Amino acid sequence: MREVVNEWEWNMDSGDSAWLMASTALVLFMTLPGLALFYGGLVRASNVLSIFLQCFAITFVVSLLWFALGYSIAFGDGSAVWGGLGNAFLAGVGQDTLRGTIPENLFFLFQMTFAIITPALIIGAFAERVRFTFVIAFSCFWMLLVFCPIAYWVWGGGFLGDNGIWGETGVRDFAGGIVVHVTAGVAGLVLAIMIGRRIDTSQVPHNPGYALIGAGMLWVGWFGFNGGSALAANGTAASALAVTHVAAVAGAVSWCLWEALRTGKITLVGAITGTIAGLATATPTAGYIHPVAGMISGGIAGIVCQEVQMLLRARLKIDDSLDVFAVHGIGGSLGILLLAALGIAPALAQVGSLVICIVWTVVMTYAIAQLLRGLMPMRVTPEEEVQGLDIAVHGERAYLLDS
Repeated sequence: MREVVNEWEWNMDSGDSAWLMASTALVLFMTLPGLALFYGGLVRASNVLSIFLQCFAITFVVSLLWFALGYSIAFGDGSAVWGGLGNAFLAGVGQDTLRGTIPENLFFLFQMTFAIITPALIIGAFAERVRFTFVIAFSCFWMLLVFCPIAYWVWGGGFLGDNGIWGETGVRDFAGGIVVHVTAGVAGLVLAIMIGRRIDTSQVPHNPGYALIGAGMLWVGWFGFNGGSALAANGTAASALAVTHVAAVAGAVSWCLWEALRTGKITLVGAITGTIAGLATATPTAGYIHPVAGMISGGIAGIVCQEVQMLLRARLKIDDSLDVFAVHGIGGSLGILLLAALGIAPALAQVGSLVICIVWTVVMTYAIAQLLRGLMPMRVTPEEEVQGLDIAVHGERAYLLDS
């Protein structure tokens, strides 16, 4: 048996740390290349590189901001509403600093991957019509002013958690139903309304194969997303993996069956969208429920998210290009509410926290977009939109000939 040389080595668990290292890589893999390929396959051929570049650029600017300010705001030792700036640039965090049984540097990196993918999810709502400079500027401000405060309120010791405004038992959100999916979905809906519809919404996905590959990567990465959120290699993590998988499968099956009843056909894009809906619904619940409940929740998500998708498209005429609100906003909300319905968390804490975070997201998203709109163009010109952003904005082409 190896000799323990100090208290830090005694308290750190190498198994937990190894699992979190793997989970960190898996969640980063969800954005690059997973989300990039998923979104890239769903847009026109003349816009695929713009999606790739937006995902890549968001990754590096958010990483820097998370290191400088975001981590401290979301997980610092602050007040009831924000974590403060005491850990800005990882001040006070060293090789011998722990968060539970894992090094704090590792905890910082794991949570960074969540901060990256959340604003990256939003770009699907306004794909093919927004300027690159606006996308990057908005993502930076939104991560700091929406994602980080809400992460602190729910996970970092803020007023929505235990011993907060709901009493001893606060909101339960295992891996980001509110913090990631609801915030991204609601922000996407707000921006889609503000920006307006594309000139041509009839375009079909140019490469469903890309979308399938990206969705598969997201599915695999979600094991780190949900399982890693246990912050330990234990039974909770293993159960979260089981719930995650069966919810994904159930979401895909129910979406396909519902689609077949509506249209008489089952589509590849529908199947992978249902999978993502099931995964989004499992995110807040994975560490708290039995896989049977996960299967039921995924099945419900495949139907409900599809109905919301059709409501936005056909009746409300809102051009949420890649269904960010229908899949992530609704999926995440369903998972949060399921925890109340099953009695796992107090209904007031779940519903109240959901409402508070939605209101904050709506107000701040609108305010940030309006501020930036006064400083820079939000939308590309009609000519640039018709030509496609790859050539018009970036001067590059994904293919020799557009398809």
